Amino acid sequence: MKLSARNQIKGKAAEVKKGQTTAHVRIDIGNGVTITSSITNEAVDELGLKAGDQVIAVIKASDVMVAK
Repeated sequence: MKLSARNQIKGKAAEVKKGQTTAHVRIDIGNGVTITSSITNEAVDELGLKAGDQVIAVIKASDVMVAK
């Protein structure tokens, strides 16, 4: 699959935890770093996503905010 988004980070789904409508997916990208994504339960089902799967985190954002 080809995407225009440049921020594509390969990793492994460490945990897929479904909630009422959305799921939280923790992606281990190595060196002790984890990215967490919120996606719909429907997307989890359509992808057949489960812990241990090799995945790609695709990050598309126009802004990144930092607060302290």
